[in-house]
Amino acid sequence: MWGGRKLGSSGGWFLGVLGPGGRSTQAARPLISPAVYAKNQLSWTLQIKPGVFSEYRTMWFKSYRMTFSCLNRIKNFRYPWVKLFSTSQTTVDSGEVKTFVALAHKWWDEQGIYGPLHSMNDLRVPFIRDNLLKTIPNHQPGKPLSGMKILDVGCGGGLLTEPLGRLGASVIGIDPVDENIKTALCHKSFDPVLDKRIEYRVCSLEEIVEETPETFDAVVASEVVEHVTDLETFLQCCCQVLKPGGSLFITTINKTQLSYALGIVFSELIAGIVPKGTHTWEKFVSPETLESILESNGLSVQTVIGMLYNPFSGYWHWSENTSLNYVAHSVKSRVQEYPMSAEFVLKRETEELQATACTNPAGHEELKK
Repeated sequence: MWGGRKLGSSGGWFLGVLGPGGRSTQAARPLISPAVYAKNQLSWTLQIKPGVFSEYRTMWFKSYRMTFSCLNRIKNFRYPWVKLFSTSQTTVDSGEVKTFVALAHKWWDEQGIYGPLHSMNDLRVPFIRDNLLKTIPNHQPGKPLSGMKILDVGCGGGLLTEPLGRLGASVIGIDPVDENIKTALCHKSFDPVLDKRIEYRVCSLEEIVEETPETFDAVVASEVVEHVTDLETFLQCCCQVLKPGGSLFITTINKTQLSYALGIVFSELIAGIVPKGTHTWEKFVSPETLESILESNGLSVQTVIGMLYNPFSGYWHWSENTSLNYVAHSVKSRVQEYPMSAEFVLKRETEELQATACTNPAGHEELKK
């Protein structure tokens, strides 16, 4: 029995092995500084000061929703008519690609290293299905996801792609590892029904953003975000290819001392459940961090639930504890708001000041000083 949404965790386990200590601190938030009149020209500067303009006069800026996140992402800001990412950009970690190349032939061995992912389907497939069915008024028995387009990012050998296809969805599975896609294609060929519903491509997410904007009803990134080099860019791309109202499903590992102890020390170094070097603790992401990035990109987080794996039974269970693995479901806003960039706001304010100076002789003379 599971339900509700819980961020953070308070684990009931005590382990003697601790992960890397210390927490990252956020940099001071830059705000708009004074605008200084210099003869007939306005010079603008950014400093860590309140937004007050002063030398010959003092004025306050309107906020225009110009938050820190907007300022921090000026270079990534995208108006509807401007391209955000080029195919030269990638969040793929070339070092991790080598690891998965060596394991490409083992995807469909349910007793092997990917056994936990096979077992995870017992939780993640119904979770995805049930949340998507909430958006479908009438569905066909046996093919409940018929008519839906789903993108499976980092599909590997197709362990999650195939079950979604069997539910009737039209699924595109992408993976940067050519050997993974070959394995997926080979396995798909045994089922003629899947051959019509599933398409596989060797590419990164960034490579298909421009050709598939707002195309998919759902995007799935299961056990992927802890392997990318740039989490924010990756999630921005996920949002780009989603239709308004579409769902993003993510399963990943929390960044806690417990996840370091069990996910790396025990699983990789002691028990050998997964090959050594499969995970990097620094890339793990907490539910709070994930939610913050998602919401800054126009996605509303609906549910965050913990998952626990029992290595002795080989089964996964839902849990209110998110200190290890967890799943997050978010929905893209149907009305996209495009906040104004800092440069745009500064330009507008400059034009307003100049217009005021033209209509106010006193102000015009003051600008000439």
